[in-house]
Amino acid sequence: MDRQAQFRAREALIFQVAEQLLLENGEAGMTLDALAAELDLAKGTLYKHFQSKDELYMLLIIRNENMLLEMVRDTEKAFPEHLAFFMLHHLHHPERAVLFHQIEERLSTTGQGIHHLFSELYQVRKQRLRIIIRMTERYLESIESVMSVRDYLASIWSITQGAASILNSSFYQRYLGCRDTLRVALIDQALALPKHSLVTEQIAEYN
Repeated sequence: MDRQAQFRAREALIFQVAEQLLLENGEAGMTLDALAAELDLAKGTLYKHFQSKDELYMLLIIRNENMLLEMVRDTEKAFPEHLAFFMLHHLHHPERAVLFHQIEERLSTTGQGIHHLFSELYQVRKQRLRIIIRMTERYLESIESVMSVRDYLASIWSITQGAASILNSSFYQRYLGCRDTLRVALIDQALALPKHSLVTEQIAEYN
């Protein structure tokens, strides 16, 4: 393995362990000292891959967004499968969905020297949104729904983020029972939403 390949492999491992520590311990418990110790690396070696903890957080968020982009590029899957994959990506790891959202919001106002990473993040999201919008347009046309693409995508995001918050809440976890049944119910609800919108419109026209 050449030096560049070794560098990339080490970086992938750093990101993997950093995300694990972040999700297990939160921002307060995810220190660079702890990360270096977990990886058995000198702390200085970490700075070859990122310049600060804020930069590391942004790289983790971008890494997650790239995973979502690769998911929607799978043209073999129909829209309902893509929707389920997107929601389960968040709902199987609700702590990641909630924490990444909180960190991004904080860094958008307090982050130093990471504006170029926000630009990179938004470019990845734009690519993903272009694909998602086309895919959603075709799906809504196929079921003859009157719901707009904007409203449908906003509804899916709202359902997913709200569900992630519930699944991540220690209070609500005591009363949820089986999480899998909730995840399935929420996906079914998201898929039924534009069909319900069509029925509502037909009823309104009839009256």
